[in-house]
Amino acid sequence: MSTMSALRIVEWGRAPEIVDVAVPQPAAGQVRVRVAGCGLCHSDLTMAAMPGEIGEALGWQLPFTLGHETAGWVDAWGSGVEGYTEGEPVALVAPASCGQCRACRRGLESACANGVVGRGYGRDGGLAEFVIVEDPDRSLLRLGNLDPRFAGPLTDAGATSHHAVARVATRVRDDGAVLVIGAGGLGSFVIQLSKLVTGGKVVAVDPLPHRRDKALELGADFVVDGVGTATVSELGGVLGGLPVDAVVDLVGSNETIAFATKVIAPAGSIVVVGAAGGSLRRPVLGGLPGDVELWSFQGSDLADVRAVLDHAAAGELKVETTSYPLSGVMDAYEAMENGTLEARAVVHPASTPKLD
Repeated sequence: MSTMSALRIVEWGRAPEIVDVAVPQPAAGQVRVRVAGCGLCHSDLTMAAMPGEIGEALGWQLPFTLGHETAGWVDAWGSGVEGYTEGEPVALVAPASCGQCRACRRGLESACANGVVGRGYGRDGGLAEFVIVEDPDRSLLRLGNLDPRFAGPLTDAGATSHHAVARVATRVRDDGAVLVIGAGGLGSFVIQLSKLVTGGKVVAVDPLPHRRDKALELGADFVVDGVGTATVSELGGVLGGLPVDAVVDLVGSNETIAFATKVIAPAGSIVVVGAAGGSLRRPVLGGLPGDVELWSFQGSDLADVRAVLDHAAAGELKVETTSYPLSGVMDAYEAMENGTLEARAVVHPASTPKLD
C-alpha cells in the first residue's frame, strides 16, 4: 500500500477533507502505528475554522491530518527503536510536551511552553490509516488487555477529566457533593472518576434527557436539567442541604460559571474546562464564599493518561463510544455539533479489522 486516506485541513477556514496521501515511513527513532480508532473532539472543528494568521503564529503548517485521541497497533519502526513487537496494542499520548521545560520537569506537561504543536494539531494525527510517532519513549503507552479500537478517547477526554477531578478531589468530603456541568463526552468520565476517587455525591447537570439518563447509568447520584435560577433551588432540594464542595464546569459559558459561583460551598473548588468563552462576573474577593479555589486549564499531564488507562484496564472506567468509518467522519462531527451523540465518537480507518 503506497497511499492511504486521511482527514486533513488543507486550507484555513475551510472544512477538513478526506484525501489520499502517501503512507508515512518511520525514520530513525520513530514508530509507525496502524490506527485502530481515533476519537473526535470539538477542537477538531475549531481548528478547521481557525484564521490562518492564528494557526501560523502557533507554528502549524498546512496541510495536516486531524485526530489526537488515537490508539492502534505497532506496525513498523525505524533504526534505534527497540522493545516493540509488530501488532502490539498501544495508545498515543494526546497532549504534546517537550519534557525539557520547567513545567515538564515538574510533571506539569499540560502547561508545557513548547506543546502548541502536536499530533492532530499542527502535525499529522490519527484520522488516517497510519500515524508516525516521533518520540515513542514519551508518547507510546502499552494497552495490555484494552482494545485499541475504543481506547483513544482515554488519551484526551479521559485524561483531561482525570486532571480536573484530581484538582478538586481533596476539597470533597463524604458529606459533600461534586457538581458536573455537562454530561457529554468529558462529563461521562468526570462522573465516573468523581465516584471512584471521592466520597461525595455526584450531581450531573445537562439539558439533554439522554445525557441525564446516561449520567445515572454511569453512577451519578442525581441529575438536574439546567443552570437557571430555578435550578439553584432545585439543586438544594436534590442534595437535601449537602454542600457542593466541587464544581467541574465542562461548558465554560457565562451562565455555567455564574451558576458554579452561586452554588459552591465555602472552601470549595471550581475548575473550568469548557471553552465556551465565559467570564467570571463576580468579584473574586467578597463575591465568593471564603477559601474557594478557581482553576482553569486545557489538556492533561502524562500521569493523567497513565492513570485513566490503568483505571480502564482494571475495569473501573467505562469507555462509551459510537463507531464511525473514516468515510462517515463528517456525519460524526455533525452529530457532535447537534448534541445527538450518545457516546464519544470514534472513527475506525478502513485498514483495521472488521468491528464486532
